[in-house]
Order: sequence, then structure tokens, then C-alpha cells
Amino acid sequence: MSKMDPRLGVSSSPRVIEPGQPVPKGGGRYQVGAPYTVGGRTYVPQFDPHYSAEGLASWYGEDFHGRLTANGEVYDMQGISAAHPTLPLPCYARVTNLKNGRSIIVRVNDRGPYHSNRLIDLSTKAAHLLDFYGDGLAKVRVEYVAQAPLEGSDDSVLLATLRVGQPAPAPSRILLASSRPFLPVFGGHSRARGEVPIPPDRPYTLGENQGSPVAEPAPSNNVAAARRRRHAAPSFDDRFAENRVTPMITEVPRHPSPVAAYAAPQASPSIMSGRGLY
Repeated sequence: MSKMDPRLGVSSSPRVIEPGQPVPKGGGRYQVGAPYTVGGRTYVPQFDPHYSAEGLASWYGEDFHGRLTANGEVYDMQGISAAHPTLPLPCYARVTNLKNGRSIIVRVNDRGPYHSNRLIDLSTKAAHLLDFYGDGLAKVRVEYVAQAPLEGSDDSVLLATLRVGQPAPAPSRILLASSRPFLPVFGGHSRARGEVPIPPDRPYTLGENQGSPVAEPAPSNNVAAARRRRHAAPSFDDRFAENRVTPMITEVPRHPSPVAAYAAPQASPSIMSGRGLY
């Protein structure tokens, strides 16, 4: 059930995940959005790679937990996320508590806050990490960092960006890439490409090409030597030449322009959701 805020004339989006149930991650869409008006104030979403602003941060929790965010994700109060009135969704932003120097990268996937003196609404978890949960409000600096991926959870990667006394670093592209399987997966099992070479000095055979699952004594030295010569492994230089190595991790795709990753603003006001817009 959604709740109407009489001061702003907006209501929360419907709850899709009940309390206590696991919250799915990702699954939203890229968007910038058209200008919109809430509480008599007009907000103009836009992509600005140099965005930086200072103001008050607040946090939001149980009332919005399990509800849809403005870009179609599901709000998780224990995730490291935030709501911002104009930044593109979803994106990464650096939030620095100017009082204690704590800084972290958050996933911006929602719209709000709409109080005139608020700059950003952080998740409950992010407020704890920046150490202002008990105060309710904090003076912060918010800086755009990069677009965020649509799929999967980035909470562990964002948690690793937490710093004290220095700006939080951008999320590591290597960490994001390594969350994928190292090998192709078929039928739920990882499978290496090509045959795995047999160590030439192994003292036992494992029934290769004999259909036997039982380990057997290795053949005599003369037979083993002949087999090794016949199936000699290629040299180190041959096996690891640049044109022979199979790439283990697919490179993270690079967009020619961050703007292309977001939907272009519509000419007419779009349907909004999350934090009261729909």
C-alpha cells in the first residue's frame, strides 16, 4: 500500500517485496528523465560528469524498503544506495561527510529527497557507514563518479570504497569484472576449453580411453617413455604465446560516451516511480 505525503502531493510506489524477504538486486533501467515538479519546485534531471554539490544528506529506511525505486529497481535499506533529484539513474556518486571525513561511493537508483534543504537521501546502511544515522542529517559533498551496471549486486564493491580522511575511490573495474565466472558454464558446471594435459611423470593412469574409473599402475618405463615422446607437451613459449592464450575474463565493455548509456529525456513529462513519483 502506498502512502500519500500531503506536504508534497506525492505518494510512495507500491511494495513488491515484503519485510524479511530477500531483495533482488539490479533489474532496473538507465534513465535521465524529463523535468518534473514536486511541492511547487521544478527539478531538471541531466547528465553532468562534473556534477559536485554540497548540502544536507538525510536517510530513508523501513517505510520504503521493498518498494520500487524510480528506475525500476527494488529499494533495499541494507544496500549501499541513494536517492537524488537530478542525477542519471543508476549511477555511482561519491558522498563525503564533511564533519568526520568519511567518504563512500553509493549507487544512485532513486529520486528524492524533495525537502528544499536536502541534497541527497541515503539508504540506512550508507548512513551508518558515514556515521550520521543517529543524527538524522549531515553536511555532505556529492560528486558524480560514473554510470553503474544494471545487473547484479555491487554492495561488496561499494563497501570496499569506504575511506576516512580521503575521498572514496571509484569502484574497481577489475573487481566488477571478476564477479563473472572465470570459465564457461554448461549445465551448471564450469568446463575448461580443450583437454587438460596429463602430467608426464604421474605414477598412475586413471583409465584414460579405457572406460575404467579405477586408478591403475603406470606402464613400464620403456612404454611410458615412448608415450611421453609421442605426446610431448609443447614448450613453455609455445603454450603461453600471446596468440595461444585463451582470455579468462571478458573485458568490461567501454562506452564511447557515458551519455549514450542513458535514455534521452522525453519531450513530454514521463511517468515516474519511487520516493512518491508515479
